[in-house]
Amino acid sequence: MRHRMDGARVAGHGLYSLRLGRTSGYWAALLLLFVCVRPLSADAPAQFNGQQALDYTRAIVSFGERVPGSPAHRRTEEYILSELKKDGASVESDRFTAQTPRGPLPMNNIIARFGPPGQPIILLAGHYDTKFLPGFVGANDGGSSTGVLLEIANVLHKAPPKFDVWLLFLDGEEAVKDWTATDSVYGSRHLAQKLAQEGLLPKIRGLILADMIGDKDLDIAKEMNSTPWLRDFVATAARETGYSRYFFQQEMYVEDDHQPFLHVGIPSVDLIDFTYGGPTNPYWHNRKDTMDKLSAHSFQVVGSVMLKTVELLERQ
Repeated sequence: MRHRMDGARVAGHGLYSLRLGRTSGYWAALLLLFVCVRPLSADAPAQFNGQQALDYTRAIVSFGERVPGSPAHRRTEEYILSELKKDGASVESDRFTAQTPRGPLPMNNIIARFGPPGQPIILLAGHYDTKFLPGFVGANDGGSSTGVLLEIANVLHKAPPKFDVWLLFLDGEEAVKDWTATDSVYGSRHLAQKLAQEGLLPKIRGLILADMIGDKDLDIAKEMNSTPWLRDFVATAARETGYSRYFFQQEMYVEDDHQPFLHVGIPSVDLIDFTYGGPTNPYWHNRKDTMDKLSAHSFQVVGSVMLKTVELLERQ
């Protein structure tokens, strides 16, 4: 991606008040035992697990450089598919050949669907490839977005959404040589056009993109190319989850995977922390982008807000 600058929730436990009166000691004890051992979590909604998202990212990063056409890229594809199958997702591989400065390269957008077909569609997206840079394993840039989506898949499996939610594991976000309109966001350009050609645009409520969201010092920018009303939904979700301080404290314009979807008319918002390691972005696109820079808490924040935004859109 390319940019320019502009400017404790506590899990509740049911409390029961008992008036025993003259009830026999036996039945009182039995009733109290039932209340105390009753599995209160059985009816609780599925919760996003930031540590699990971090673990997914660690597994992906262990494969190495995930450039299109490489063995590590294929292993990443296989890993994503295997995890999605565990969650019972309806999965589609959107394979295509991209024309790049390095010649034709095979690429693949992986699409996982949850929820009832026929309902409005919500797209949650991130990329899993890495830049052509020796030694660059992209823990935050490509790894974190994949990890957060895989954990969202776990949640949607346990608590199916009301809308038709698609998880998009996008390929070819990174420029193969230098970032230009034709050498960047290959997967999102291909998929956005495909959705338009298939006549699906009227059914799509919006797209939420996650990119570089695992930084320990999380600071999600107010990305100014994004659709304002959808960005407002994210702000509301952040407030309702208690995570507002991590969102929209600075304004920034970012060229990223959301733009091809914007170009075909899909409302889109980019959730990106582009001050990775500090204002000068010292860990971006170099060998310093490693797992030690990431935090399970940051995954928890972003994953929870993305799911809350889906919930708010479903209520609209």
